[in-house]
Amino acid sequence: MDDQTSLSLRVEPLTPELWPDLEELFGEGGACGRCWCMYWRVGAAYRRRRPEDNRAAFREIVEQGPAPGLLAFRGDVAVGWCQLTPRSALPWMERARDLRSTDEAPVWCISCFQVRKGYRRGGVTEALIREAVAVARRAGAPALEAYPLDREHAASASFTGFASTFLRLGFEEVARHKPARPILRHRLDA
Repeated sequence: MDDQTSLSLRVEPLTPELWPDLEELFGEGGACGRCWCMYWRVGAAYRRRRPEDNRAAFREIVEQGPAPGLLAFRGDVAVGWCQLTPRSALPWMERARDLRSTDEAPVWCISCFQVRKGYRRGGVTEALIREAVAVARRAGAPALEAYPLDREHAASASFTGFASTFLRLGFEEVARHKPARPILRHRLDA
């Protein structure tokens, strides 16, 4: 990301006051097939729920706090989102064979992204990752994990980001239960 891009983005934790910005970014149906970031919490069950039920469930999480992720802004426009939470806040992940924990460390994780059309490939994801590292470090997490796609095995668009971006920012592969989806970790306790 060049200096111009990084200077023009502001990244904030998602608080109840910023909920309208997230809604506007996600659009009427919600990001990623009407998920409203519930996939990482309830698995495929989010598909059996009405989009408005997923939105209401996620809004309740935001209202209860702490912030379940970060919003990136260019000016007053929300241009990106990443879900950032302790892994323990996403219980479905432990039932997902491809995403099972590699150890008992109380890691935080970046589980998904949404970047506004017209702002993709402009450093938004990188800015969100950099801030996520800082937030997890301040929270005392020993490490931050991510579950991106590896472009060598899956060339499709990704709501989880691409491994190359994370690797460039200091993440290391710690496991790979499925060829296209490595588990990457940025150690924060060193």
